[in-house]
Amino acid sequence: MKYIKLLLGLLTVISLSLGCSKSAKTENQNMADSSETTKYQLPNKLAFQQTIEGKKTDLYVLKNSHDMQVAITNYGGRLVSLLVPDNGKVIDVLVGFDNVKSYTDSTEPYFGALIGRYGNRIANGIFKLDNKEYKLFINNGKNALHGGKKNFRAVVWDAKQTSDSTLELSYLSKDMEEGYPGNLTVKVIYTLTDANELSIDYEATTDKKTVLNLTNHAYFNLNGYDKGDILNHELMLNADNYTPVDSTLIPKGKNISVKNTPFDFTKLTPIGSRINQKDEQIKFGGGYDHNFVLNPNPSKAMNFAAKVVADKSNIVMEVFTQEPGVQFYTGNFMDSSHTIKGGKKDDFRTAFCLETQHFPDSPNQPNFPSTVLEVGKKYQTKTIYKFSVK
Repeated sequence: MKYIKLLLGLLTVISLSLGCSKSAKTENQNMADSSETTKYQLPNKLAFQQTIEGKKTDLYVLKNSHDMQVAITNYGGRLVSLLVPDNGKVIDVLVGFDNVKSYTDSTEPYFGALIGRYGNRIANGIFKLDNKEYKLFINNGKNALHGGKKNFRAVVWDAKQTSDSTLELSYLSKDMEEGYPGNLTVKVIYTLTDANELSIDYEATTDKKTVLNLTNHAYFNLNGYDKGDILNHELMLNADNYTPVDSTLIPKGKNISVKNTPFDFTKLTPIGSRINQKDEQIKFGGGYDHNFVLNPNPSKAMNFAAKVVADKSNIVMEVFTQEPGVQFYTGNFMDSSHTIKGGKKDDFRTAFCLETQHFPDSPNQPNFPSTVLEVGKKYQTKTIYKFSVK
């Protein structure tokens, strides 16, 4: 009997211990689940109200009828936050800062910014028009990148919010600013539709022949800006070809097939599935940092460019454009050196970019679609980022 009582006592202790362990495990799991739930909200408007070079900066909010919201600052025309519905909650899918000072001080200058005059690279910072040579500021190895030293990402645009869903930004880029000829009058219109589309319309005119390639440098993470890397996002690109580059990321002047290469995203494929392959082009880019040649669709004004499906959220993003190419970039230079929204870090590959564009170095590549803007002609192009749930 004595041994039976001892045995029963031991079993009780074990049972209580297991119960406590299970309870603690459940509590820890609940805490972990709680830590994964972020209440996303727009940044404080006051944090964007400053005076920079004599002009006022601010934060503008666009809304639609489906609880989608986008916050834009006229400092650099930047997309700051994009709250996207996801089955009863909203997720901020843009990496960026929560105040204008962080944008002005950042060593990563392109988060969410409008890019101009020339998106992407121009070899050796030199191009010719009508046999006249123009020299640009060198800011990327031996090349010019994204328009030069200051460029459109660091100017204060004139802003006019014409409705709850539309913001118009305008800027006069003066003749020879950053080395580009012509007084260039630029207008960019952001529109948030009830179809959960963020539309970006670009317009420009010049009084001298010039080159122009405008885009937006939004950094996306469809799981939420604070939810880790984007390597398990699935990507599809409507591109059978891409433009291979040299070691300085300047295209070699030809298009090659993506078939049987790490660049084949013609069907949905995890972004990270081949990003570390021993491939010369992957090595040059430190991952993906390449221009993809979109398959043309002459029957429609807007061409399907890309589709991205999140792995942790239910968000799907589709990209439509009138541009002939898209630069796919995988955050290869993100290095945790910046504190972004929510006190998080911009860790390695925690965002991707899909920059719709004409091709890099087109002014020096006669085989590429022309980026020349003539006097009396109007530059017009549109890109749409459309969001849904799977």
